[in-house]
Amino acid sequence: SLNVSKDAVADYLTRAAAAGLAWPLPAELDDGDLEQRLFPAFTNASATAKVEPDWGDVHQSLKVKGATLQILHEEYLADHPDGMAYSYYCQRYRDYKKTLKRYMRQVHVAGDKVFVDYAGPTIKIVINRASGETKQAQIFVGVLGASGYIYAEAVWSQSLPNWIASHARMFEDFGGVPAVVVCDNLKAAVTRASRTDPTVHATYLDMAGHYGTMIIPARPYKPKDKAHAENGVLVVERWILFRLRKRVFTSLVELNTAIRELLAEANNRPFKKMPGCRRTAFETIDRPALNLLPVDRYEFAEFRRVRVGLDYHV
Repeated sequence: SLNVSKDAVADYLTRAAAAGLAWPLPAELDDGDLEQRLFPAFTNASATAKVEPDWGDVHQSLKVKGATLQILHEEYLADHPDGMAYSYYCQRYRDYKKTLKRYMRQVHVAGDKVFVDYAGPTIKIVINRASGETKQAQIFVGVLGASGYIYAEAVWSQSLPNWIASHARMFEDFGGVPAVVVCDNLKAAVTRASRTDPTVHATYLDMAGHYGTMIIPARPYKPKDKAHAENGVLVVERWILFRLRKRVFTSLVELNTAIRELLAEANNRPFKKMPGCRRTAFETIDRPALNLLPVDRYEFAEFRRVRVGLDYHV
């Protein structure tokens, strides 16, 4: 016995007939779809009260190796315990995908590209305990295209010296240099943005020459050009910055120590439907294909165009 009254059974049969359903049910009809067909008013009303995820972020996250809707739904419920059920979450994502334009999937070659950017959120550091004065640290993120391996560190600003120094430390962490660096159009990287002929900062080009790599700025308003960077930033924001938001830091060194610990966890998180993790993929795919590091770290140089004086001096 299922302990269901005759009236309840009759109600279900009436609802099924009104929804055009007959036994046996279609194989492609899951529990969420069935619930919506039988109780459209209830499911629609309850869904409107649920917090909608950023489906663009969900779609980008699914491009990361090992990412699944189930994992993203678990992360969503961690932030919104009263959020939508998994079946309806999947349905809403399918609806979102129907709104997207079709495009060719990018294929990344081992050791070919690293995507770099800054995370949106910053981390507060107390620089004067007596006065309580604080300063916000920026988070630099680099993601290798083939393995998805992530590098991240905190710096004081998005200035040119910090931008260049972060690249040098990132290459040293990788133990090699990828053939191409794909960057966003921030001031430290690009002096003139353009879809066809951007002007890369002279110091940035000089650094690229030292390491034997190439700089390719992402096209303005073309997020697919830097999807890996956005994915890496999303992982850093979720698995590192979110977990550090309540901690009090008193130095950049202390913050970077905490970032490295959590970053190791993120890179070591097992893939869901394939063996290994970002780190093992990096060790077997990207690292063997990277170019060798130069003997010396790049020495920062600043280039300026100036007018020669009447006495032939600058």
